[in-house]
Amino acid sequence: MHAARSTLTFAATAALAGLSALILAATVVAAPLVDGADEPPSITDRDTLVIGVNDDRPGLALKAPDGSLKGFDIDVATYVAGQLDVAPKDLTFKPLASNERESALRRGTVDMVIATYSITPERKDKVTFAGPYYVAHQDILVRQGDRTIKGVRDLRGKKLCQVSGSNSWRRVTEERRVLAELVSAGSYAECVKSLTAGRLDAVSTDDLILAGYAALPRSGVTVVNAPFSDERYGIGLRKGDVSGCREVNRILTGMYQNGAAETLLDQWFATSGLNIAITVPQFEGCT
Repeated sequence: MHAARSTLTFAATAALAGLSALILAATVVAAPLVDGADEPPSITDRDTLVIGVNDDRPGLALKAPDGSLKGFDIDVATYVAGQLDVAPKDLTFKPLASNERESALRRGTVDMVIATYSITPERKDKVTFAGPYYVAHQDILVRQGDRTIKGVRDLRGKKLCQVSGSNSWRRVTEERRVLAELVSAGSYAECVKSLTAGRLDAVSTDDLILAGYAALPRSGVTVVNAPFSDERYGIGLRKGDVSGCREVNRILTGMYQNGAAETLLDQWFATSGLNIAITVPQFEGCT
């Protein structure tokens, strides 16, 4: 899957040993957002944390039948919270829609957002980003055994999923001017269902999102491993929390250096066919 793995150190083992217990102990809430009365302090000063997450992405953050959340993003959130000395009983996950993230941070209804939250210049005007904790790339998902699509240019004339509210298809048909036949869908889950049924030829978006679907048991799909863009997944903090940003960056550096990040990535995506990056990402400046 990737270069020879480093031996997991004792520090990584210790850091990961309690993740399952931490995640089970964390609370999942879905209360409506309300304006906070006061500006929240830095995350380094908090004994409790509310972390904004997704709840519908396999391998990243998916609600299990028992109501708990499971996935790489959830494990990263739990790891970071633990390194900030937040007890499991004081950690809460709050599912957020994409258009709620900036306002939730501004109002103080969440302390952090860890939700495949791409760092962009526009968002940096409103949010202080730690990380990235992973650099994803747009890639392509195809049916297992399909050898006709090896890169973005091979999507010409192919049926490509067009998800409502997503711009991923634009990077294919507009930015790279590849004339794929677009087929509308309401979600990536719907795309993957149509792909396996033969109604589509390909799905294209961030590789970790695709890998989450590919890693599901008997998925019938695989990642092509032909990346053509960068998506820097950051940890969103209240604008101006520079001390919190620096501390989270220190934690993320340790997570990669001690082997914890590699272990978590393998746990969730090893069977997806995706080539996983296990080097420490180049961090954004804390502003």
